[in-house]
Amino acid sequence: VQLQASGGGLVQAGGSLRLSCASSGSIRSINAMGWYRQAPGKQRELVASITGGGTTYAASVKGRFTISRDNTKSTVYLQMNSLKFEDTAVYYCTAAVHTAWGNSDYWGQGTQVTVSS
Repeated sequence: VQLQASGGGLVQAGGSLRLSCASSGSIRSINAMGWYRQAPGKQRELVASITGGGTTYAASVKGRFTISRDNTKSTVYLQMNSLKFEDTAVYYCTAAVHTAWGNSDYWGQGTQVTVSS
């Protein structure tokens, strides 16, 4: 199973970016998908997650970020609006995947988001 993240870049404060993360491989089903981020010198933190039951967001991004999922493409998106300098981080996607060998969590390679103030 592989997760390929894309969409990061440099944007001015107040701008928008859309991250994508496509899953591929021997996937029977995906139970949950999400986005984490890690800023320099800080711990990795959950940004948003999505399951069949709904979505959750970190308090710092609620109202600005929207997570969505295209099950036909096994892809998760993160629409980021009203970006702030403190959103600068490497963003990682993750998926809880069910394969023929059981359930495992997989991570993408990370995509850099830089917000200039």
